[in-house]
Amino acid sequence: MKKNPTHLRRPSAPSSPAMSASHDPPFLRRYGSLFSAASEEEAPRRGKGGVLEECELPVIDLRVLREEAGSRTACSAETASASAEMASASSEWGFFQVVNHGVSGELLEEIREEQKRLFRVPFEKKERWTALNESYRWGNPTATSLDQLSWSEAFHVPLSNLGAHDDAEEFTSLREAMRKVASAMLELARILSAVLAENLGCRRHLFGENCSESTCFLRLNRYPPCPFSPNTMGLVPHTDSDFMTILHQDHVGGLQLMKDSKWVSIKPNPEALIVNIGDLFQAWSNDVYKSVQHRVMTNRKAERYSIAFFLCPSYDSVIGSCKEPSPYKRFTFKEFRAQVQEDVKATGYKVGLSRFLL
Repeated sequence: MKKNPTHLRRPSAPSSPAMSASHDPPFLRRYGSLFSAASEEEAPRRGKGGVLEECELPVIDLRVLREEAGSRTACSAETASASAEMASASSEWGFFQVVNHGVSGELLEEIREEQKRLFRVPFEKKERWTALNESYRWGNPTATSLDQLSWSEAFHVPLSNLGAHDDAEEFTSLREAMRKVASAMLELARILSAVLAENLGCRRHLFGENCSESTCFLRLNRYPPCPFSPNTMGLVPHTDSDFMTILHQDHVGGLQLMKDSKWVSIKPNPEALIVNIGDLFQAWSNDVYKSVQHRVMTNRKAERYSIAFFLCPSYDSVIGSCKEPSPYKRFTFKEFRAQVQEDVKATGYKVGLSRFLL
C-alpha cells in the first residue's frame, strides 16, 4: 500500500514559526479540505508537463536604447541590435530580462522594505482594511481544487488611487515609494512597447497614447512559506490580461513559464527586471509576440516577494491589430476582462484570447 505523500497530508499543527505568524492568511483553515481531499493521482496531474532545468531568460541591455529614446537621436547599430533581440525574445519566449533599465536599485530596495512592513500587518487587520483602496486579496475564494489555489497574498492597486490618503499615516512612505516605482516602470514600459511596436512597422507612441496612470496597476505580492511545497502553487498558471508586465522579484525563485510544452524554472536575477508580453499585445501583434502561460511555485522555508507593474489601456480602448487581416475580432479591454471573469467564475480557469478568435 502506498503511503500518503507528505505534500498532501494536512499537518496537525503549524510546522514552522512562519506558519503561525499572525500576519499570515489562514490557508489551512480555509482550504484544508482541498488538501485532505487530494489523492496521490492528483499530484502528478497538477505538475503535468515536468520541469526542465533552471534557465536564464534572454538579457537585454537598455543603456543605449534609453539614451537614444531620451535624446531622439538616430537609431544606432547597437540600438537596432538590442531592439532585434527584444523582438526575438518576445516571439520565442514571451519573456525577457532587462538591465540598465533606469529603475534605481535604491528605489527598488526602498519599496521592498515598505512592502515587507505592509505584509507584516496582522491578517485580521489586512482583511478588513480599507487601506490602499481595499485592494488586499489572498488565496482563491472560489477554489474547488488544488489546481485553483494560489498560496499567496497581494495588494493590487490602480495607479490612479495612489494619491489617496484614506488610510493610516504609517503607510504614507509606502504610497510615496509606490508612486515613484510606478512612474519609473510606466516610463520603461512605454519605451519597451514603442520599440516592439516599431519592430512591427507601427507608430512608436501608440501605447503611450492609450496607457496612462489612470489605467495601469501595481501589484505587491508575498508568497508565505508553505508546508506542502514544492507541489503547491503560489500563483496558478495564467497569462496576463494586459499589454505588458514588468516584474521585480527577489532571490528566492519560484517563477516558471511554459516553453515547448514544458515548465521551465527561471533563475532569479535581482539585478534585472523581468518583462513579459500580455494577451493584448499578442492580439495586437497578430500573434507575433507571445503571451506565455506562467506560474509561481511555493517554498517550504522561505517567503518570496515580488512587485509587478501592469501596462493597461483604458477600459473602452479597442484592441485592434498592427496589420490586417487579424485572427481576432475587435474587442475592448472592458469586454476582454468581463469574459475572463465570467470564465473563471464558471469554470475556475481563464480561457483568454481563444474566446476572441474569428
